[in-house]
Amino acid sequence: MSEGLDELYQVSQAVLSVTRQMSVRDVLQVIVRSARSLVGARYAALGVPDQGDSFAEFVVDGVSDAEWAAIGPLPRRHGMLAVLLNQGKPERLADIRKDPRFEGWPAAHPKMSHFLGVPVRDGDQVLGIIFAANKVSAAAEKRGFTERDEEILSLFAAHAAIALTNARLYERSRELSVVQERTRLARDLHDAVTQKLFSIRAHARAAAVLAAREPPDANRVRAEIEVVGELGAEAHAELRAVIDGLAPPDLEAAGLAESLRRYAVLAGRAHGVPVTFTAACLPPLRQNAEAALYRVAQEALHNALRHAGAANTRRLTSSSSSSGRCSLPASCTAMLNCGVTALTQRTITTRNHEATI
Repeated sequence: MSEGLDELYQVSQAVLSVTRQMSVRDVLQVIVRSARSLVGARYAALGVPDQGDSFAEFVVDGVSDAEWAAIGPLPRRHGMLAVLLNQGKPERLADIRKDPRFEGWPAAHPKMSHFLGVPVRDGDQVLGIIFAANKVSAAAEKRGFTERDEEILSLFAAHAAIALTNARLYERSRELSVVQERTRLARDLHDAVTQKLFSIRAHARAAAVLAAREPPDANRVRAEIEVVGELGAEAHAELRAVIDGLAPPDLEAAGLAESLRRYAVLAGRAHGVPVTFTAACLPPLRQNAEAALYRVAQEALHNALRHAGAANTRRLTSSSSSSGRCSLPASCTAMLNCGVTALTQRTITTRNHEATI
């Protein structure tokens, strides 16, 4: 009885640790670390599938950074990982290598025998999978994980699913608020600068008319030109303030492709237009180049969504070549009537900067 209560206490503490986290990445890291501890495993991992045949997130515990780098790219959804995702039920094996569904691993991958995997479910949807490998206790050398380990990990996975869903909702609400705020700032900028430019033009024309009179009124001409200068300074200050407020997200943390994917999904949701995003393997870029490419894609998507019908689905594709160019589909560029010069200039500037690295 005491042992059972101790196990439940451990699960409870692990759940509390997970629910304290607000970001999805932190939640995933705490989940996998807690899972490894709860079942006494040498290794543990958590995979969240993407829309293709790989994983959007794959977090490990028990593997050093050097070992993880040596393993190589993220695993594909095949073998036992695919079984867990497709069947959505626990798998407990004394030796995963002897199972006919096992399809091997990279040369640098740690050697594993005992295996315990459970799905992380939200109703009928499988959000991801948690698996542990190599039970560390001496008593488990041959038998591996127990039925009780499976029950504990399944119980923990059920609570982890709630925490992961809540963290996703929290991040989406924050990001959507950012998108809405940026849209509002852009609208305010447009209104303010348009009014300033109209006033500048009016005062400039007045100065020209006064200067053409005989005799010219130098004082009034000077006054009109001073007003033009003041209005120009105000417009510049407002423009800089809004630009600073619309700074790109932390591209170093999330990466260019992931940052664009998140923005595309949220921007589409804000405009009521479904958006899909695909990205090729992008080469390493300087920070200023990544920021500029983010701006190009952001502006292109904004223009496309602004002119798209609500029932249309738009696709944003990010690709690269040796020249460092960012390409957009014809269906998107055809709608960039407003701002196409700025987009072209951004792309040229980015390409020139990259050429000097």
